[in-house]
Amino acid sequence: MSDMREIVDRFEIEALRAEITDAVMTHDYDRVASMFTPDGAMRWPHIGREFVGRDEIRAGIEWGQALWEFFVQNVHPGVIRIDGDSATGRSYIQEFGRMRDGTSHQNYALYHDRYQRTDGGWKFSERVYEVRYLDSTPLPGTAPPPRQEPSSR
Repeated sequence: MSDMREIVDRFEIEALRAEITDAVMTHDYDRVASMFTPDGAMRWPHIGREFVGRDEIRAGIEWGQALWEFFVQNVHPGVIRIDGDSATGRSYIQEFGRMRDGTSHQNYALYHDRYQRTDGGWKFSERVYEVRYLDSTPLPGTAPPPRQEPSSR
């Protein structure tokens, strides 16, 4: 593999990781599902859940996001190891928010990822979420009311 190919692969994988965070934060569940291989998996061992295949992943992410009153996820780049048309990597996560049941949630976690090069570019073949620290102390702040989209002229 040429050095330029590896640079491009790393750039594309980083873009994939940024894109999925944006899709989750904007509730674009179809876009989330499209970033996985058809037989891809999302695993949340800390709550005993896993979703296999795009339909289950889409439904699982939508289910998870519906639990939140508000949710913010910050992702920090981690390692990427490329091996031909597959790769592995980790992303470092900080999340906080308030659940609809009134409980608060702040954590630090890792995503352990497997990626696959496809005709449509790099996709996730597996994401495993590992919580490293959890704080359920009530958050003192509030979320602003939903903003109204400006009308087009």
